[in-house]
Amino acid sequence: MSKETDLINGIKSELPKDAQITDSKFEGASVVLFTKNKKFFTASSDIVKLIAKKFKKRIDVRSDPSVLLPPEEAKEKIKSIIPKEVTIANLSFETHACKVLIEADRPGLVIGKGGSTLAQIKKETLWSPEIFRTPPMKSEIIETIRHTLIKQSKERAIFLDKLGKRVYDESKPPSWIRVTALGGFREVGRSCLFVQTPESRILLDCGVNIANEEHAFPFLEAPEFDISKLDAVVITHAHLDHSGLLPLLFKYGYTGPVYCTTPTRALMALLQLDYIDVVTGNGKKAPYSSKDIRNAILHTVTLNYEEVTDITPDIRITLYNAGHIIGSASVHLHVGEGLHNIVYSGDIKYAPSRLLEPANNHYPRCETLFLEATYGLAGDIQPKRSKAETQIVEIIKKTIERGGKVLVPVLGVGRSQELMLILEDLTRRKLLPEISLYLDGMLWDATAVHTTYPEFLSNRVKKMIFSRDQNPLLAPMFKRVGSRREREEIINGPPCVIMATSGMLVGGPSVEYLKRLCDDKRNSLIFINYQGEGSLGKRLQKGWKEVPIAFKNGRKEVARAELEIHTVEGFSAHADRNELMNFVGQMRNLPNTVVVGHGENSKCLDLAKSIHRAFRIETLAPRNLETIRLS
Repeated sequence: MSKETDLINGIKSELPKDAQITDSKFEGASVVLFTKNKKFFTASSDIVKLIAKKFKKRIDVRSDPSVLLPPEEAKEKIKSIIPKEVTIANLSFETHACKVLIEADRPGLVIGKGGSTLAQIKKETLWSPEIFRTPPMKSEIIETIRHTLIKQSKERAIFLDKLGKRVYDESKPPSWIRVTALGGFREVGRSCLFVQTPESRILLDCGVNIANEEHAFPFLEAPEFDISKLDAVVITHAHLDHSGLLPLLFKYGYTGPVYCTTPTRALMALLQLDYIDVVTGNGKKAPYSSKDIRNAILHTVTLNYEEVTDITPDIRITLYNAGHIIGSASVHLHVGEGLHNIVYSGDIKYAPSRLLEPANNHYPRCETLFLEATYGLAGDIQPKRSKAETQIVEIIKKTIERGGKVLVPVLGVGRSQELMLILEDLTRRKLLPEISLYLDGMLWDATAVHTTYPEFLSNRVKKMIFSRDQNPLLAPMFKRVGSRREREEIINGPPCVIMATSGMLVGGPSVEYLKRLCDDKRNSLIFINYQGEGSLGKRLQKGWKEVPIAFKNGRKEVARAELEIHTVEGFSAHADRNELMNFVGQMRNLPNTVVVGHGENSKCLDLAKSIHRAFRIETLAPRNLETIRLS
C-alpha cells in the first residue's frame, strides 16, 4: 500500500462513521475529502482541525457533486446572501472541484463577521466558496492569471493531484544534503541555488542578469542539474534577477510546481512579459515566450506567510516576510524529520518602510542561513530615510521651479510604490506643490497588484485602507501613460514627475524619455535604485556625458546628457550593513553556518568575515558552481 493511500485511510479512520466520504484527492499538499452528508460538510470544521493537527496536513471537506445546488440556482442564492453594498465582479463554478469562485470589491463583507456569510453560502448552496478581491485599479495581469486558472482548472486539478501523490510518495530518511551555487554568488544577478537530498531536487530562485549579456543566465548546464529530475522551484520574489528565467524551465520540459506568494505570482509574470518586450524591442530574441509564462502560472502554487507545506517527500517549506517588495519571502526548508533546517533569505529589508513591515527572522530552527550581501561592506550604511525624502523634495521643487521635468527610472516593483507613498504623503501635507506624477511602462499594472493584495502591505497602509477606506496608491495625482501619443504630450507639456521602467536604462520607456529630455539643463534625472555594471544608468551615474541610448536603423545614437543627474541613497529595498548584522544577531537562535551571496566579491567576503568575528560561527562565501555539503 502506498504512503498516500495510508495517509487517506488514516484520516478517514478518524472521521465520524456517518461522514459518508465518497471520494478523495490531493490539491498539492492538501487532502480534499468529498462527502454526501450535508450536516458533516457544514459543521465538520472543529473535527477536521483536530485531525489535520494530528496528521500535520491540510484537510479540506467539500460536498459530493450529487448534492450541490445547481450553478444557476446557487448563483442567485449567493447574490441574495452577500450584502447589497458589495459589487460582485465575477461568479464562476468549478464543478470538478465543487468550488465557487467569488470575485468582489469588498472581500471582508463576503466573508462576514467570524466567517458568518461564508458559512451561510456553504449551508444554503453546499458549494465551497473561494474569495478574490477585485483589483481597485484595472489589472490586465491579474485578469489574465485568473482567466488562465479558471479556463484550465481541470488541467490544474490533474496537476495538483499528481503533485500530492509525489509529495506523499514513499521515501527513506535523508542521509545527506548538498547545495550548489548556480548563480548570484559573489555577484548580483541571476540568483539560483540548487538543493539536493537523496530524494529531492529543488531550485531556489531562477533569475536573469539583465545588465550583463555575457553572464546573464544561471549555470543550468552544471552536471548536478537535470531538469527532468527537478521536483520543485521556489521563487522568493518577483524581481527578474530572482524569477526572470523561470519560464525557460517550462520551455525545456519542466512540469513540476513553482511555490511563491500570490503577489509574487502576479508580479513575476508581469516582469517576465516586460522582459520579453524589452529584449525583442532591442532587436534580440527572447529566451522564452508568453506561452511559457502562462505554463508557469498554471503550475504555480501560492502560499501565505508562515504556512507550512510539504513540497517533496522529505522537505517542507515555510515562507516568511522578507520586507523587500510586496510578497517577497525568505524560504525556510525543514529537511527530513529534524535532520537540518535551511533559511534562504532572498533579498531582505530589516527595517520598516512606508510600504512594508521589516523582514521576519523568527524561524523555529535554522542550522544554515543563506544571506544576501548587496550592501555587505562595512561602509555600506544607508542614509536615514528622512534625509533621502528631504533630498527628493528639494530636487523636485527646484526642477519644477525652473520649468523642468523630473525623470525617475525605476524597476517597476518596490521602490516605485515606496516613492509613490512618499510623494502622495508630502503632497497631501503641502510639502510639495500639486503636480502630476506619470507612471509609464508596467508601473500601473504593478501598482494595481499592490492595491489588490493590501494584506501584504505595512500596518500603516493597511490601516489607511481598511479603517479609513483611503488607499494612498489610488490618489488622483498618479496618472497612467498608455500610448506614445500620451508620452509625447507629457514631454511637451508642463513640469511634472515621470516614473518609468526600466530602472537601469537598459530599455523600456525610461530610455525614450531620456532621449527627449537629456539635452535640457532644466530637467533632472534621479536614480533611486541599484545600477548594474555595464548598464546605461551606471555610465550616467559615473559622469559620462556622451552615451549611446538607443538603436536606430541598426546604429547606436549618441546623445549628450545636459540634464542634472542625482543619485538618492536611502530608498533601497535591501538591508544595509548594519541591518544585515542585526538580522543575524537578533535571530531566535544563531545558525551554525552562514553562507553569504548576492553581492559583489568584496562585499560577500567582508560580510562573511564580519559575521564570523562578531558571532563566532562558521561563514562561507562560495563562488558560482561550488557545492557545499550541509549534512
